[in-house]
Amino acid sequence: MPSLPRSVAVLAATALTAALAVSPAVATAAIVADPIEYSADGATLSLSPVGTFETGLFDVSGAEIVQAHGDRLFVVNAQAGSVDVLDYSDPAAIAQEFSISSDGVANSVAIRADGLGAIAFEAPDKVSAGHVVFFDATAADASTAVLGEVTVGALPDMVAISADGTQAVVANEGEPADDFSSDPEGSVAVIALPAAKLAPAQESVRIADFHAFEAGGTKALPEGVRVFGPRPHGDDLPVSRNLEPEYVAIDGGIAYIALQEANAVAVVDLASATVTDILALGFKDLGLAGNGIDPSDRDPNGAPTFSIRTYPGLHGVFMPDAIASYVANGTTYLVSANEGDAREWGDYVEPVRVKDLAKDGFGPVCADSALAPFLKDGDLGRLNVTKEHGFDEANGCYSELYAFGGRSFSIWTTDGTQVFDSGDAFERITHAAIPQFFNSNHTEANLEGRSDDKGPEPESVAIGTLSGRTYAFLGFERIGGIVVFDITDPAASRFVTYVNNRDFTADPESSEAGDLGPEGIAFIPAASSATGEPLLAVGNEVSGTTTLFSIADLLVPVNTAVPTFSGAPDVGATLTATSGTWTPGVGGAAVGFSYQWLRDGAPIAGATRSTYRVAVADQGRPLSVRVTAAQGAASAAVDSAPVTVRRVSIASVVASPTLATTKSKVTVTVRIVSTGGAKATGEVRVTVGGKTFSGTAVDGVAKIAVGKLTRGIRAI
Repeated sequence: MPSLPRSVAVLAATALTAALAVSPAVATAAIVADPIEYSADGATLSLSPVGTFETGLFDVSGAEIVQAHGDRLFVVNAQAGSVDVLDYSDPAAIAQEFSISSDGVANSVAIRADGLGAIAFEAPDKVSAGHVVFFDATAADASTAVLGEVTVGALPDMVAISADGTQAVVANEGEPADDFSSDPEGSVAVIALPAAKLAPAQESVRIADFHAFEAGGTKALPEGVRVFGPRPHGDDLPVSRNLEPEYVAIDGGIAYIALQEANAVAVVDLASATVTDILALGFKDLGLAGNGIDPSDRDPNGAPTFSIRTYPGLHGVFMPDAIASYVANGTTYLVSANEGDAREWGDYVEPVRVKDLAKDGFGPVCADSALAPFLKDGDLGRLNVTKEHGFDEANGCYSELYAFGGRSFSIWTTDGTQVFDSGDAFERITHAAIPQFFNSNHTEANLEGRSDDKGPEPESVAIGTLSGRTYAFLGFERIGGIVVFDITDPAASRFVTYVNNRDFTADPESSEAGDLGPEGIAFIPAASSATGEPLLAVGNEVSGTTTLFSIADLLVPVNTAVPTFSGAPDVGATLTATSGTWTPGVGGAAVGFSYQWLRDGAPIAGATRSTYRVAVADQGRPLSVRVTAAQGAASAAVDSAPVTVRRVSIASVVASPTLATTKSKVTVTVRIVSTGGAKATGEVRVTVGGKTFSGTAVDGVAKIAVGKLTRGIRAI
């Protein structure tokens, strides 16, 4: 993403890091009354907003990248130059605990499983070296959170941590100065992390640069990698200064780095901290069926209409912002949110409306171009395109045109081969969901306000797995909302659902407007969630809100009547379980049941049938049964109500002496031991030789005088 306007306040120009305490603040934003939802037939999951935290900041990036750890959310508040720490243990009442701040502007946050966190900060002067602050995500307060920092490259825009926790990878974007007077190198920092929850030393930082791809270097810059625009430093590393690392996805020992403006992905070997390859992503043919766009906000002027059209000779430049990786059938794939982005620094302005190319580009559209008949405002006239592509030098005109972004998401192999693109689905989905505000902007609600630019503008992506299915969650920066695709089979990915927590009729600057401009998304699996259920956390840069969505896995069977069991709760009795009542999940496959008997809520080894014989060890303890309903890879488990097994007292009887004469007096000692070690008291009766004798038990022992017995063996 482009650097924020420099209107943000920065701290005093020292290199010290600080953790700021704040007074606890509780969310005041409300979930909109009627969140917009549109789903495919047979949708396998649904999203519902369940809680929102509001910073009260509008259109100044008050909430951007978000990560979860424990019962906390860590949200980049770029306006404040910090990361806000939020308690979401109650999603309906998210509360701010404290903030972690440093010199400059916070851009990204990542957290290791043990709570070692990293925040990427750009310098107050963005062309200078930035730094990464390390912190303890489990710290009780601001004063103990910060662990230390290291210096990295210019404008660190994103930080990620490898799955094994050994490396942090930082995309140093290296944007030009606002006036384009200087342009620092783009680079990637690879930071070796300590095993303990400590900040790494500066010596742990290695920089992967792009020097090998300069003219005369050891690697050829692949054709199609966009290197263009002014060179304020002349021939001093023009490729390295032009490339701007944007986003990081890590798979094992390889990091994939989105180079947005270059329309490419860099491949970084983490072991050697070197860029081993750059993958040119190519262009999207917007002349093919299924790849159309609505290119005009004036079709006609004053009453724009939804119209997806294809134009041979028109292309989309994918230019992904966020990327993510996942594995399907043993193969790693990359998922890209094809936002598009133009370079506009100083006097250099890359985007030009088609109708203004003759004036602001390098020449007009060629008269013999297939696009020539479509240059009016109702077609392509108002569409913003790059002036850097499609120009025919020999004829002095544009034979083809290239628009920013793909208005889509794509799936790629790790060698840069595209296996899926969503085509025109995003515009069709959002129009079906919100026809009266199709292609609206985020700072204001309008109809087709973004058709002439990048449409819904997919920016963020997160990947999550439920019931054996893999899903991509993508955020639309402009119209807002989250769209979900099932990407389990990459080449046959399909739309699942779209939800937008936005009220287009409310004042955009009010809480009632809901979420505007989703910037960062985090999938929180049930095992890591504070609620025990899967969640989606979304940071919204325009509304300054952080919103949590519950995720309902519709493949999972739903229990409508809890399991029960019959039989007496006595030792030796047999209990028989019933599965309860279940509604099958989506798909209609048969539901199968399995059983696990529980003692004190814990599984009993080997007790996995629908029947169970009560054991002596169960006395005085609650028994219940857990029924698991399975439908394909989806499953849900529900426990019955517990029943406590009745205690059975066990008595040991000893006669003293055991061998006596007819003249001996016999005493019978009875020791009574109850389950759990309780010592019995009360009357005890024994029968000897047909006669009954009684005594009183004290502390579990009763001594009963029987007297003299006649010759023979007597049963007690």
